[in-house]
Amino acid sequence: MQTKKDLKMTIKDKLNGVFTALITPFNTDGSIDWKAFDALIERQLEAGIHGLVPVGTTGEAATLSDNEAIKIIERTVELAKGKAYILAGTGSNSTEKTINATKRAADAGVDGVLLVTPYYNKPSQVGLISHYEAVADCAEVDNILYSVPGRCGIAIDISTAAHLSRSRTNIIAIKEAGGAPERVTELRANCDPAFAVHCGDDGLALAFYTLGATGLTSVLSNYEPAVCLALYNAWQNGNHERALQIHEDIFQLANDLFIENSPAPVKYAISMQGYINNIVRQPLATLQPGSTAVLEKTIKTFLEKKVI
Repeated sequence: MQTKKDLKMTIKDKLNGVFTALITPFNTDGSIDWKAFDALIERQLEAGIHGLVPVGTTGEAATLSDNEAIKIIERTVELAKGKAYILAGTGSNSTEKTINATKRAADAGVDGVLLVTPYYNKPSQVGLISHYEAVADCAEVDNILYSVPGRCGIAIDISTAAHLSRSRTNIIAIKEAGGAPERVTELRANCDPAFAVHCGDDGLALAFYTLGATGLTSVLSNYEPAVCLALYNAWQNGNHERALQIHEDIFQLANDLFIENSPAPVKYAISMQGYINNIVRQPLATLQPGSTAVLEKTIKTFLEKKVI
């Protein structure tokens, strides 16, 4: 007989593995390139990716209309439901807008929603708790908190995450993108045992796995999903020397994919592969010449290593 604890741990297991923070490809006229988007998802599924994250930061969610965002979510569900965990970005700096987006995503059939901390207005931790509990109550869907202080100017305190991990059964995880591996230990020590931690930085994936994170939400996997999966699988299978070697081989590329504000670098890298146009929406700018030279050199070195 499955106990309540067993059930909660099963919920946690859904966040195991590598999730791709999907880019949003655009046509030269600025519209969404659906052919390229479909091909991107197919490539991810063929590689065996565990999860897909449409309309997050890497998907330029802040520049998408509400209609575009839900169409991308619906398309991801259509192509990948049952093949990968679908985690849609629905967070914003308005609780009402976040609730509306979350309801629409839940109705579209996503498995979970990724909820960035409200940016610009920078609420207190009390405000964050109220915000996240209101969103959790609006729909029966997994809620994953998203702490990225470099983007939002505010982090989710450990005590706040601990409270939320116990206050609502559908608040099941946090994506940590603040560059602080020690928070994994603090979160594991203070949150509900079934609460999962996802790494939000490719260059810190191995460190996070070592400390108990269940998975990675990756930008790099847009470009090369297989190598991100190889690192995860090596660690999970106990081949720690192999995991360390892969980490060292991809470390510079993982860093240089943030040489300018994401997703401009990863879009440039994928455009070099011939899969998409090198287009980002304003106010972002395409990668500048000095940065392209650095990234091209890093990619050349990465390819020469033949990591996998």
